[in-house]
Amino acid sequence: MTLLSAAALLFLVMDPPGNAIVFPAITGHLEPSRRRWVLIRELLFALGVMVAFLFGGGPVLAALQIGEPALAIAGGVVLFLIALQMTFEKPDATAPGPGGKGQSPEEPYFVPMAVPFIAGPSVLATLLLVNARNPDRWPTWLLALLLAWAANAAVLLLADLFTAKIGPRATLALQKLMGLLLTAVAVEQFLAGLSAFLDARGL
Repeated sequence: MTLLSAAALLFLVMDPPGNAIVFPAITGHLEPSRRRWVLIRELLFALGVMVAFLFGGGPVLAALQIGEPALAIAGGVVLFLIALQMTFEKPDATAPGPGGKGQSPEEPYFVPMAVPFIAGPSVLATLLLVNARNPDRWPTWLLALLLAWAANAAVLLLADLFTAKIGPRATLALQKLMGLLLTAVAVEQFLAGLSAFLDARGL
């Protein structure tokens, strides 16, 4: 996997179009200046979590005796479920709490904006997988993460302008398109893990 392909994959699984719909609704009750600060803070929280998983995931996997095939299969399943949600689920603008887009009377802190909306299970599984495959290339994976995070941050910081320019329908359509692309990536990752497992067993 190259730097650009890793960055593109991470960008896809972060789902910036979907978050561009969610985040303004979650923080809509805040003042504009405070809303921007909250978003920047949550982006930094999410980056910290993702970097921690990138560098700390290897020892955890070794301690749990989880091999690359199992991680690839699990990551493919998680990506597939996230992709299905992105592709088929229609956002509910009235649903309260982290799963919906209703406004909370309190300022969001770490959950749900940083985790799981930005640093979600699919992103963390992808980071663990790419680093487990080629741990010596950690500078490439770190740069890919920073590029994907920066692109995601740019979309989210311009979310209000983004949705106003293309409209909520086009934003939702873009999210579904990204979900479709991510489905193909998830299937490919699952098949790669399954193939590695069968080869290891001599099948």
